[in-house]
Amino acid sequence: MGWLWAIIVGFVLGLIAKAIIPGKQHSPLWLTTIFGMLGAIAGNALARAFGVDSTSGIDWSRHAFQLIAAVVIVLVGDMLYMATLGRNKQRT
Repeated sequence: MGWLWAIIVGFVLGLIAKAIIPGKQHSPLWLTTIFGMLGAIAGNALARAFGVDSTSGIDWSRHAFQLIAAVVIVLVGDMLYMATLGRNKQRT
């Protein structure tokens, strides 16, 4: 169940990050899901570093760190995708 939950959270975080970033992102949905999963992991690490990894109730600060990390990773990942694989897809 842990992997399924990680995929679902990564999918949702990736889609929200894509919606926040202005303009069109060209990375495929499976890659966006992986970027979202990486954002969740990085956000958890940042929350732990700032000492807000576990709070009473809903961990809004941890979720904010996850979302910010996902936005950065989706943005950078999409730029790298377009610089490498995406350029070849635009020619065809």
